[in-house]
Amino acid sequence: MATEHPSPALRAPASSRPYAKARPGYGKRTASGQRASQAADFALMPERERYVAGYVDRLPDGAAMDIKSLAKSLPLYGQMAVSSALKALGVAGHLRRVRCQTGEGEQVRWVSRTYWSRTARDNEWWDAFLTTEGSSPAPEATPAPPSTDTDPQAPVAASPQSAATSPAAPPEPAPQRTGVTSEPVAASVTHPAPTPPAVPEQRTHGAAQVAPSPAYLALAQLGRADARLALSAADCRVLEPLAAAWFSRGVDADYLTQALTAGLPAQVDSPVGLVRRRLADKLPPQLTSSTGPATAVTRGRRLLAECTECGRPGTPEALPDGLCRGCRTAASDTTPTAPAGPPAERDVHALVGQLRELTRLP
Repeated sequence: MATEHPSPALRAPASSRPYAKARPGYGKRTASGQRASQAADFALMPERERYVAGYVDRLPDGAAMDIKSLAKSLPLYGQMAVSSALKALGVAGHLRRVRCQTGEGEQVRWVSRTYWSRTARDNEWWDAFLTTEGSSPAPEATPAPPSTDTDPQAPVAASPQSAATSPAAPPEPAPQRTGVTSEPVAASVTHPAPTPPAVPEQRTHGAAQVAPSPAYLALAQLGRADARLALSAADCRVLEPLAAAWFSRGVDADYLTQALTAGLPAQVDSPVGLVRRRLADKLPPQLTSSTGPATAVTRGRRLLAECTECGRPGTPEALPDGLCRGCRTAASDTTPTAPAGPPAERDVHALVGQLRELTRLP
């Protein structure tokens, strides 16, 4: 007789919660010169800072480092506790928050990053590191190379576009047969395979040569940004030279769309007339040659350090320990001082007598 085991089966371990990923360009960045991870890392720090530092150290580059995302992943502490722990880690020399300028030409933006060092660094090391990071060229994101796992000798299937544009391959000659022809062969001869027409190929080839200009595309997108400025194809072709004058002065499509859609009336009777008037009246000024091209500003990657407490930007030298002057002064004012000695003994009977005299006064 089989014996029944009353104990339940072991539960599968719960999967670890995935870390929050930051937007491209933001998040955590590991500083150079890291030593190998050890069990005694952050052992001299308080429990809360050691807990937060251990979690941040295991995060990969590109993970979200804002206070809200860290507080959601750390169940033991809230946002205030995580903020205080990050401030203490910055003072200890483990992290620095910065604002970095990325992009080239007109596509320039500021991103927020947090540089992390498992080894505690002093202010001089951080100043030199951030200065080097700010002067080095910004790395460009390159697309991933195609996979090379396939056999190089295997035939590659042609895409529909390449099949449509490439010339048709000559048909293979039919094998010569002797004797009586069977019925399947006769059917194949009677119904030949249809060949694709050449007219669609010629139209596709002619349309691919003419691409719409950025000015035309920006005008065509106005209707999606605001339905009151919906333009037809003929309207876009008429207004294209006026919009091209904006692009020649260093304006991008987002700036043009915002300038044309800002402060619209409740009802627009003639979208093409309103857009023509705004393109002429709001034409941006021409930049002088002394300012230089826009790409000259982004030769090197500009970098500003941020205060870990309030987020105020500044040079790395002006933010020792990752704190601005105001936050350092506030931290020094709230530093607990040595407790004073015990209060001197007071004559209780004399004090009670004074209180009684005060109550008797009119």
